[in-house]
Amino acid sequence: MPSVTIKAPMESQDASTATAAASHSLITFLQSQSQNMLTRLYQKPSACLSLFRLLRPLERQLVMNLLWLDLSIPPSTMAAWVTREGKKPYQDALGTLARLHILPPSAAKLALNPTFKSGLRQAITGGGTSGSFGVLAENDEKHPAPEIEALDAYALERWETILYYMVSSGTGQFPAKPSAGVLFLLERSGLMASVHGGALQITSAGFQFLLHPPHVQLWELLLQYLQMAEERQMDLVEVISFLLMLSTTELGKDYSTEKLSATQKAMLEDLRDYGLIKQRTGSIGIPKATSRRFSPTRLATTLTSSSPPLPTSAGSGDGTHAQGFIVLETNYRLYAYTDNPLQIAVLNLFVTLKSRFPNLVIGAITRESVKKALANGITADQIISYLVTHAHPQMRRNKPLLPVTVQDQIRLWELEKNRMKSQEGYLYTAFASQADYEYVLNYAKQLDVVLWENASRRCFFGSLEGHANIRGFIERRQTAGNA
Repeated sequence: MPSVTIKAPMESQDASTATAAASHSLITFLQSQSQNMLTRLYQKPSACLSLFRLLRPLERQLVMNLLWLDLSIPPSTMAAWVTREGKKPYQDALGTLARLHILPPSAAKLALNPTFKSGLRQAITGGGTSGSFGVLAENDEKHPAPEIEALDAYALERWETILYYMVSSGTGQFPAKPSAGVLFLLERSGLMASVHGGALQITSAGFQFLLHPPHVQLWELLLQYLQMAEERQMDLVEVISFLLMLSTTELGKDYSTEKLSATQKAMLEDLRDYGLIKQRTGSIGIPKATSRRFSPTRLATTLTSSSPPLPTSAGSGDGTHAQGFIVLETNYRLYAYTDNPLQIAVLNLFVTLKSRFPNLVIGAITRESVKKALANGITADQIISYLVTHAHPQMRRNKPLLPVTVQDQIRLWELEKNRMKSQEGYLYTAFASQADYEYVLNYAKQLDVVLWENASRRCFFGSLEGHANIRGFIERRQTAGNA
């Protein structure tokens, strides 16, 4: 067995490293599922490989060190590799793998779940005829597989339709409307809500959603889709395994639908609406319901990888250096080299836009624009993170990347908003004596409902929830005094 030393991660982490240290949202979701459900999922080699990709580095290291062992090993053997500083992350990794039922919950022995081990081995070494990684469709000269550029354009159009509809809601604009299934998903996920039975409006969570990277946005919607599977009478294992299978497919290839289950065939329409797959359309541009093939887009093939889920050339991807378009000056003036309506609409959430030219938008970060963003539920850290993620390559030569004065001022505006907090309640005053005041005040303190007090003026302010009890206490005291 190889000798490996497990050390704790460095404390000085940048934002990307800190984000990577957190478990993937799908991993967190799967930890709450039953062992029977996970064992069924691990019967698919593609699911085992995809979940292995989503594990954190230390968890992947532990799995690989146990994968090719035929016998279990004592925990003391594995613990001998761990340094003193690495004990906590090591225990955290073991806990995550145990909750996923990849490792046994007891500490008596360490061995991989036999089903998971077999599936991951098969995924790495090849072999098997289960079609777990998808079945390629036969070549069709009349209808060849779509070009990668066409798939990227299709995915980008579908995804930006969803985001632009969200950001434009309530502004008087009428952008292209997503399908009814997408709108239902947005409402169920709390990103949009119907106001007094009217049209859907973006919520505070929706504004925060718009500032997330596309990969995080996509998984947030897909997790809500998974949570709706049971009420739609869909097999959750089939739904998850199909999504994980798509993440292992090859971009630019056609795949057959013949070996898909009934649940997975029903998913095709939903995944088309999200831009994850593309199917051949009929004469009027509507996807054929009888189409026996589908083409995964980049949104699907990158579900479990770190590659950009959207094409970098479109300038609307995950914020790599090639996609940066924002230049921010120390005087709060902002230049955005883009003509993308979605990017401009997102900037308008926290920037006062002043001028617009072909391929250039000029604006400024002002107190009013930041206060508007804060009122919509967007935080100062989210604004700064968005500016960092989409900074122009020229900006990346600066250290620090964003002007410190601008970062500090955005955070100060947030503190300014949070320094005062209003709360409803009742003011109790005009006590007959100091003894009466202290007697009632002590009772209110026992209930933990006192928000403010002033002994010199014999008054205090109590919360709304405690008013009935305090009033009843005063009335009983007055009744007893009169008697």
